[in-house]
Parts: sequence; C-alpha cells; structure tokens
Amino acid sequence: MTLYTQIKEDLITAMKSKDSQTLSVLRLLTASLKNKMIELKREMEDDDVLSAIRSDVKKLEDAMTDFAKAAREDLVDSSKAEIAVLKKYLPAEMSKEELEEKVRAVLGDGGFETAEDIGKAMGAVMGKLKGMVDGNRVREMVEQVLKGDEEKK
Repeated sequence: MTLYTQIKEDLITAMKSKDSQTLSVLRLLTASLKNKMIELKREMEDDDVLSAIRSDVKKLEDAMTDFAKAAREDLVDSSKAEIAVLKKYLPAEMSKEELEEKVRAVLGDGGFETAEDIGKAMGAVMGKLKGMVDGNRVREMVEQVLKGDEEKK
C-alpha cells in the first residue's frame, strides 16, 4: 500500500470516528498532495508524498515560532497537534550518532577535509541522505565534522 493510499484511508477512518483534529489535518494534507500531483503531472510516489509532508511540517514549525513570539499559545498548541498528526507518516529521525557516522562515511569517501569544502560536502551528503534527515541537521553535522577534523591537524 502506498503512503498516499494510507493517508486517504486514515482520512476516512477519521471521518467515521469523528476525530475533527486529525480530519482537518488530513484534509489539508490531501489537498496539498493533490496540488502537488497536478504540478508533477503524474501519480504521487512515496518520496513525493514524504517531501510534501516534510514541507507542511516545516511550514507549521515556522508558523509555530511566530505564534510563540506573538504569545498565542492557543495557536502554538494547535500547530503542535497538527505536526504530531503529520509526523506519524514520516520515517523516524536518525539519531545524532547515526547521522555523524553516515556523514563521516560520505565525507571520507569524497575526500572532503577542510571547512572550505562545506558546499560540496553538503551536496554529497544530502545526495546519500535525502529524505532521511532534515537538511539543517546535516549542515550542522557536516560543519562540526569538518571543523573538528581540521582542528585535529
């Protein structure tokens, strides 16, 4: 079963159980996915669905920080609940140790050794880890690994 099919089935389940919070989030998600499908002019694959979900989560997290600055705790709580529903469809995030191990492996294979190589190193690492981890976490780890290795020399 594809992820898109799973989301549509969960939408029907939320309707039947009258779970208004989940129903609302899944309706917005399916609308977003349909728009993406029209944009791509093809059926959605799981990678496309995951990308759209990550994008929606990112938007909600950005909005949540704005709501927190404006002292709108009601909207912060609502955003947290929406993010929780969406994260059920995302794969588990990689641990810091596992991320560091994979970054070191890619950097070692590519011969990246200095902080000047960060741009190229990011391209190589994101090519291997695309969809498995947030780009900001990868950037931080690449910088940490390159700068740490540079200090050892």
